[in-house]
Amino acid sequence: MMLLTLVYDWTTFVFLFYALMLMGIYLASAVVSYRSIRNHVAESSFIDYRQILTSPLAPKISIIAPAYNEALNIVDNAKSLLSLEYSDFEVVIVNDGSKDETLQRLLEGYNLEKKPVAVLEKVPCKPIRGIYKSRDRAVSHLTVVDKMNGGKSDALNAGINVCTGRLIACIDVDCVLERDALLRMIKPFLQETDQRVIAIGGVIRLANDCEISNGRLLKVRMPRSFIVGAQVLEYMRAFLLSRVAWAKANGLLLVSGALGIFEKETVIEAGGYSHETVGEDMELVMRMRRMMEERREPYAVRYIPDPLCWTEGPSKWQILGRQRNRWTRGLMDSLKFHRRMFFNPNYHVTGMLSMPYWFFYEWLAPVIETAGLAFTVYLIAFGKINYTFFFLLVGAVYAFSVFLSSLAIWTDQKTYLQYRRFNDLVRLVLLALTEPIFYHPFIVYSSIRGNIDYFRGKKGWGTMTRQGLSKPAA
Repeated sequence: MMLLTLVYDWTTFVFLFYALMLMGIYLASAVVSYRSIRNHVAESSFIDYRQILTSPLAPKISIIAPAYNEALNIVDNAKSLLSLEYSDFEVVIVNDGSKDETLQRLLEGYNLEKKPVAVLEKVPCKPIRGIYKSRDRAVSHLTVVDKMNGGKSDALNAGINVCTGRLIACIDVDCVLERDALLRMIKPFLQETDQRVIAIGGVIRLANDCEISNGRLLKVRMPRSFIVGAQVLEYMRAFLLSRVAWAKANGLLLVSGALGIFEKETVIEAGGYSHETVGEDMELVMRMRRMMEERREPYAVRYIPDPLCWTEGPSKWQILGRQRNRWTRGLMDSLKFHRRMFFNPNYHVTGMLSMPYWFFYEWLAPVIETAGLAFTVYLIAFGKINYTFFFLLVGAVYAFSVFLSSLAIWTDQKTYLQYRRFNDLVRLVLLALTEPIFYHPFIVYSSIRGNIDYFRGKKGWGTMTRQGLSKPAA
């Protein structure tokens, strides 16, 4: 009996210690992130980005946008990308074997003709069927690549083989970028002199229910749906209170697939996007960091906290579950492929901080949370639980979750003020109170399903349908 009591006590201590460590890391990240964002906003207020626009030193950027069955909005999406503010850039849209009229809409919308272009395969990709350029000089910076279907990573690799820029901006074709997104994201490449900037990430925001016309964001509004609103809050926490801090420590492992700028030479040297995982964006950053560490070359992965990219979040529980299932499997692949760096001092911050954090507090967190729930049910069933301690712990965890979300809202209000209407702010606060109860458990469940599917050998993305973002102004 004493041994069993000791096991209960030690198990409770382990769960409590883990929770306190996680809270401490979140709080420290939030403090560092807030200070960094405030400094960035203050610095940006004195910068004239038009100098970059006219600078001959600004490197050429190739925007690579994979497209699969995007016929409904592909012309408007291309128009949005072509109208970005930057001095020297090209847009490379890769039609990844679409079964609808994606290619035909582009051919007709931009007066495209097939060009006899020799493509050197620097990174592996499926066969390219044709490369198209416009007859109109006004859109001479548009290239359309038609290829056999191979998935997003394969399409990105095809774009890398075709493009001519020194830097590549890999995006989702249905994203809406701020007009000055490239100007803001290129700044670290121009400023850094002591080390090589190999990648830059940016904040992703959700555009559901926002006013969008011709690929341009006109008015920001909070989504009406609870599920999408909870994602808005979740993205705030992740992008404003976490990734900024990791970039500050030069330990950022993930540049979102929706928007990231990479040094093309480094991407090619690392082998391009992997076909072996559904988490190709994270795995590529890990592989690039690993390569630079093994070469012992000074490098940096930077992050821009400005709201630069707006995308559509899943509006149905089923689609959201598939997305988070895939994210979990992609994370597990990345950790497995690069396990050599785990707690390896030869990989510095990446090996000693970033990899352990993603293992213990990103991948393992839902597993431990589920195990804690099962342990609690067991204690209740056998009358072994201390209800006073239990309710105090649950209250403390809930209060901290609400506090962290409130801090993310406050940070946004103090810096970028994206949600200006009083009703939107009220919705955010209400979401902060309800999200831990109704939304978070589903995310944990989806992650557990991702773990199960991973060990079963599941590889596919699953069907990820979208409602579409193109809407006329009200």
